[in-house]
Amino acid sequence: MSTVMPDIANSSRAQTEGKLDWVGMSQIEMPIMLAFEDQAPSRVSAHIEAFVSLDDPQAKGIHMSRLYLILDQLSNQDVLDYAGLGHVLDQFIESHQELSDQAQVSFKFDYHLRRQSLLSGKTGWKAYPTQIKATRRQGLTDIELSVDVPYSSTCPCSAALSRQLIQEAFADKFGKQQVSGEAVHQWLGSSEGIVATPHSQRSIAQIKVKLSEQASDLPLISLIDAVENSLKTPVQAAVKREDEQEFARLNGQNLMFCEDAARRLQHTLNQTQDIADFWVRVNHLESLHAHDAVSVVTKGIAQGYQAY
Repeated sequence: MSTVMPDIANSSRAQTEGKLDWVGMSQIEMPIMLAFEDQAPSRVSAHIEAFVSLDDPQAKGIHMSRLYLILDQLSNQDVLDYAGLGHVLDQFIESHQELSDQAQVSFKFDYHLRRQSLLSGKTGWKAYPTQIKATRRQGLTDIELSVDVPYSSTCPCSAALSRQLIQEAFADKFGKQQVSGEAVHQWLGSSEGIVATPHSQRSIAQIKVKLSEQASDLPLISLIDAVENSLKTPVQAAVKREDEQEFARLNGQNLMFCEDAARRLQHTLNQTQDIADFWVRVNHLESLHAHDAVSVVTKGIAQGYQAY
């Protein structure tokens, strides 16, 4: 004798009536195949959030298993790309007819890229913490890309103070005597010649961008490249001595406070295609102080991202 199992979500009324903006699941762990721009699809381990609105004020709840099974099918059979995001949102809403007309999904993962060293030609893996978030409201889809990009920042004030100490050491060493270029060259190459160095630190640019309606791809790699090219001191993977020396040169030629880094990125993102809005937070993880230096900038459009 078969037994019909109870379906409380369908057969019961809400204890207290009311519409809910979002109902769903977070911290779903699944492998996902991703496709960005001209890169071959690659598999990542993603943490996923899946939501639909609950528009029927009398409905007890949504069918969470339906959302999970849609994601499971994506994990096993499909590749997540720009078009695939819209398809997932369509399925979320179709699976909850008469209950929901809005949907949201997000994927958090580390995206690994092969990055070439500065001079030696060696390559290595770099991981970029990434989130893709898509929202369907009133038939319109918003897609947001977020990525953390590490780089190095050298303090302009510290550099100026270091140069002053080197000048004073030079004066103490040579005074007003005539000195040959060879002697100066030898002195500058000694530990006595470089008596001070500016402080630098690993820094992180946190980027959020909302894609424009003209976008047809998920431009994650282009976004990472634009950020690194703007700041010019990306953290390295494989490093030989010539790469380390070039890294030191780039730091010396790109001294920047957190304000400088934020303005560079503001200028770059304002000129980047397919970006309708952006939010940037640069974090200089200070080596001089126990606290960090931070700047936040947005595109500044009406109804757009707010600084906080």
